[in-house]
Amino acid sequence: MRNRMLFSFILMFTIGMVLSACGESGQGSSGGSGSSDSAEPVTSLTMGTGSVGGVYYPLGGEMANLFKDNIDVEGFDVSSVESGASIENIAQIQAGKYQLGIAQNTTLMNAVNQTGEFEGKNSDKVGVIGSLYPEALQVVTLESTGIESIEDLKGKKVAIGPPGGATREAAEMVLSAYGIEEGDFEAYEEGFGDAKSKLQNGTIDASFAVVGVPSSTTDELANATGEVKFLNIEGDALQEVLDNSQYSEYTVEPGTYEWQEEPVKTVTAMALLLGSTEQVSEDLAYQITKTLYEKSGDMTIEQASLITKDNAMNGVGDLPLHPGTEKYFKEAGITE
Repeated sequence: MRNRMLFSFILMFTIGMVLSACGESGQGSSGGSGSSDSAEPVTSLTMGTGSVGGVYYPLGGEMANLFKDNIDVEGFDVSSVESGASIENIAQIQAGKYQLGIAQNTTLMNAVNQTGEFEGKNSDKVGVIGSLYPEALQVVTLESTGIESIEDLKGKKVAIGPPGGATREAAEMVLSAYGIEEGDFEAYEEGFGDAKSKLQNGTIDASFAVVGVPSSTTDELANATGEVKFLNIEGDALQEVLDNSQYSEYTVEPGTYEWQEEPVKTVTAMALLLGSTEQVSEDLAYQITKTLYEKSGDMTIEQASLITKDNAMNGVGDLPLHPGTEKYFKEAGITE
């Protein structure tokens, strides 16, 4: 526990420093991966993903390989790295440490509007490459815990996601909507894979995860225990979440998982691929976007089937597109 608390403190301190740097006007972005001395475009890119056990991490790895296999630019390379996900990825792109990153549209909306974790911080160096797939907030427990609803999580041990990710933000918002505040439960700042293991061995009682459905981690937990239970977000609490966030209402339909018999009421956001508008040139962003939407079928991860031209603007709305993406979208007839 002490080591986990120390790690969380260090990570939050790092994100805070990055966000502070994002708020300083006139600061240059990186001239290369991991440097912040120049705003010149680069060809060796770092892509922030998420924690092991979620979809961002394996999808990021597959996208990196897809780009490397199809983009012929001198010195071009993409390295996908594990990260705290949405908040951290946006902050690191703005700071010039990452050139690409996956994030929820709701988190980018906060960054653009300078609200939430991004209050008073700039995100003017971050542009949308395109929409990837819908993510649902899944609140999971086991039948053996006796937990029947989110209200029952008061006093329980709950994994709320690592600092720097949208899961953490969503979990705290949903718990608050049910009248459960910090200190009313024992919080575990776990990634999806670690949360699954701790649920399975009884260390924790429930877990929050904003993740693509179906989630392989949830499937693995169900196969290992045979007693996975989803907790619904519904009623006044659901309405409070919808009224105070960019999330949309969503139902995980029966059969989404082979073992799932009942619908699950929850909320959803869209996962987006983002790129630096300073460090990723218009031409390279054009090629990345074109490859993503014309070669997505070469990827094996299940969510890749949702990465299509028809879905390319889902959840994007008025968010800023990368100029290279805007060029491709117009050429492909995705936008006017």
